[in-house]
Amino acid sequence: MDDETAIDYAALFQALPGMVALLTRDLVYADINEEFLRVTGRRREQVVGRHLFDVFPDNPNDPAATGMRNLEASLQRVLATGERDAMALQRYDVESLPGVWEERYWSPVNVPVLGAEGKVELLVHRVEEVTELIRARGGPSGSRARVLEAELYTRARELQELNDRLRQAHAREREVAMALQEAMLPAARQVGRRQAAVRYRPAVGALNVCGDWYDLVDLVGGNRIGVSVGDVVGHGLEAAGVMGQLRSALSATSRVADGPAQALDVLGRYANVVDGAESATAVTTFIDCDLHTITYSSAGHPPPALVHPDGRVEFLDRATDTPLDARPDPIPRPQAGTTYTDGAILALYTDGLVERRREDIDTGLARLAGSLARHRDDDPESLADAVLLELLPPGGATDDTALVIVRL
Repeated sequence: MDDETAIDYAALFQALPGMVALLTRDLVYADINEEFLRVTGRRREQVVGRHLFDVFPDNPNDPAATGMRNLEASLQRVLATGERDAMALQRYDVESLPGVWEERYWSPVNVPVLGAEGKVELLVHRVEEVTELIRARGGPSGSRARVLEAELYTRARELQELNDRLRQAHAREREVAMALQEAMLPAARQVGRRQAAVRYRPAVGALNVCGDWYDLVDLVGGNRIGVSVGDVVGHGLEAAGVMGQLRSALSATSRVADGPAQALDVLGRYANVVDGAESATAVTTFIDCDLHTITYSSAGHPPPALVHPDGRVEFLDRATDTPLDARPDPIPRPQAGTTYTDGAILALYTDGLVERRREDIDTGLARLAGSLARHRDDDPESLADAVLLELLPPGGATDDTALVIVRL
């Protein structure tokens, strides 16, 4: 975009209809638009740089006032969850003159502004004044309006209480999800004598669990390790339950199978009798650290990436087959192998890392190869962080993502 067509976002912000403010994580006003100043009767220097509740305290003459307390609770929810929060109708009295408080009604919405790592960095606080919609002055109509006002306020309080209960239930479900994730997915650890890093990112708006999984095991016989990733369709607790069954089955099978193809053969038979395993994919690699070989097999999954010390990236795509449950009577799956030298990097991942809507998968794979090559000399933990930072959208991906990095 050239200078003549560049958008002046500062001017755009000031011209937004309705009251809009930008708050820091500490609830300090970073900016406000002109409509905000006009409606509240404040000057910019009275607001910007000051804490929200220093500028707008609750009416000290009304011990039942809850407007600011409700607003703070909403803003803290946005900070904690990274999700938009539309508040119920709020009564908040504005101090129009020193000691003179004017009754007002507001409809607020609070929205997070996410940074590069998906964390909330700023808060957009948008408010519509609706006082005139629920209050009329004088005459018989005023009496009816007062009844309507009281009824609307009561309904708003009931809605707020219902929203609070729903959020509490959601928080409990999230706690269960986090405990389930920790129980089913192994933490980063050393496999054999190799250091590994693992990363797990649920889709935007999903619970902290999803259908993606990974596994790292020490194999029987020699200095060998197995590294696998898989993907179950869907999000949430149901998909996580299926994920746990498939991960555990492959972990056990890998320890006794002749090779990765046989391990996926057995897993495919199992997937055919697991509800919710439809179209699940997986890839598994058997690494012989003495022979410096990698044997692999894929059931409909994106290919692992082997980064050689000179920066060349080899995608292990010569043994790709259908998803796990594709055949009621499965035939033996393909298997292939390659060699590596000391210092190479093996990366396994799920499609959330490389697939984007309206983009060819090869573009995502090229993006991954470039990132891995640039950071190949980093330790596995730093390399995993760098890859996620460069490949995932700033606001988070719309699909789940798992990533395993092993230094060979």
